[in-house]
Amino acid sequence: MSRRAVVIGAGLAGMLAAAVLSRAGADEVIVLDRDALPDGPEHRRGLPQGRHAHLLMAGGMDAMEELLPGAGLRARLLAAGAHEIPLSSGMLALTSEGWLRRWRREGPAMVTCSRALVDWVVRTTVREQVPVEVRKAAVVGLTGSAGRVRGVRIAAPGGDTDLEADLVVDASGRGTRVVSWLDGLGLTGVEERAVDSGLVNASRVYRVPKGAERFPLTVVQANPYVSRPARSAMVMPIEGGRWLVSCGGSRGGEPPADPAGFLRYALDLPDPIVGRLISGAEPLTDVHLSRSTSNVRRYLERMPRWPEGFLVLGDALATFNPAYGHGMSVAAFGARVLSRELGRGGGLGAPGLGRRVVRGAARAADPAWSLAVGQDVLYPGVRGGRPTAADRVVTAYTRRLMRAAAGSYAAASAVWDVTSLRTAPTRAFRPSAMLAALAGSPLPPSVEPPLTPGEREVLRRLDRTGA
Repeated sequence: MSRRAVVIGAGLAGMLAAAVLSRAGADEVIVLDRDALPDGPEHRRGLPQGRHAHLLMAGGMDAMEELLPGAGLRARLLAAGAHEIPLSSGMLALTSEGWLRRWRREGPAMVTCSRALVDWVVRTTVREQVPVEVRKAAVVGLTGSAGRVRGVRIAAPGGDTDLEADLVVDASGRGTRVVSWLDGLGLTGVEERAVDSGLVNASRVYRVPKGAERFPLTVVQANPYVSRPARSAMVMPIEGGRWLVSCGGSRGGEPPADPAGFLRYALDLPDPIVGRLISGAEPLTDVHLSRSTSNVRRYLERMPRWPEGFLVLGDALATFNPAYGHGMSVAAFGARVLSRELGRGGGLGAPGLGRRVVRGAARAADPAWSLAVGQDVLYPGVRGGRPTAADRVVTAYTRRLMRAAAGSYAAASAVWDVTSLRTAPTRAFRPSAMLAALAGSPLPPSVEPPLTPGEREVLRRLDRTGA
């Protein structure tokens, strides 16, 4: 008997899930998306954060390559113009505890490019590897009962139509309507939590100035320990010889949308390096603003009843403040959970598959959720949370570890491992990391960015501010 799987959403979570389902024996995999998908790496309306900086962490890249074996996904991204940035040496980062030093030793790397390029390369790779049909359609509900989902209801000009399926995956992203859909089946009482720092992202694309092609990724991070709104900025290399420059500010410290204000915002940060760099670069776009940035968790794994034939992945399950760069990786982790559960046998119709995947995907999202919420609750004006006594203890230790990481390779490597999502947050509490945190930095804190002479000359040449 033919088996059909329907995936709602053609973003990363949806396309990776579609690849998994096709390989697992689905005779037909249909991906539904509200947007008409572009033919190339272009922004689309359904990704409100798509114009802003996205970081593909090492853990997420590993998961994607596992899900698309033999595709050479990393190589494809790099061939399309993406950049691979070693955290140990390829990044200038001003943290709350000072500038991180750069080390010649190897560490995890992240991939930087536009979000549109990531989506396009993944979508193209999936469609080359497996038979997947992508349709433009707006899903308005689920069909079936509280015991089993039988398909989806699609909006159509002449009246809604039903599409039957043996398995439905909601990967519709931040704008999911899964709570109301479940309610329509008689499954009520979904626990939800939102922690909203009021972050506003403002981004602009620049042409990389001649001679600055190898300038490191540069970030001035927000400081959650000074009882002031978060304010940050990043210069990130992307494809096409361009810099994607993103500024972010929480409630009360939001960046403006006008070009002069955007530059002034970057210059007014604790270090003006981002503003100095872009003051001598040619802008290629206007400043784009986005406010869809809150952390939202739907605790679907706690539901007392869960319908067969239905599961939820990606941002539809847990959404993070994009400032931390973890959303794409967590989407890949959820798809990997689906792959591993299907690998245990039983196929698409295995009893309890949907509940097991939702629970596993929720566990995979926990570290990123803890990292994002644990910092966001410290900013003034945050809605939806306050730091608990346990949070304050963890924060005090984390701050001590970060202070040591400014000049200790052992401490810095623990931080890189956790933030790259290659290891669990418990990595920060291993004996080697704790000893490094207790010992502190063997080097004095650096008050200036650790630039090479050549990089310092590039900065001097680009600077039009007199800073």
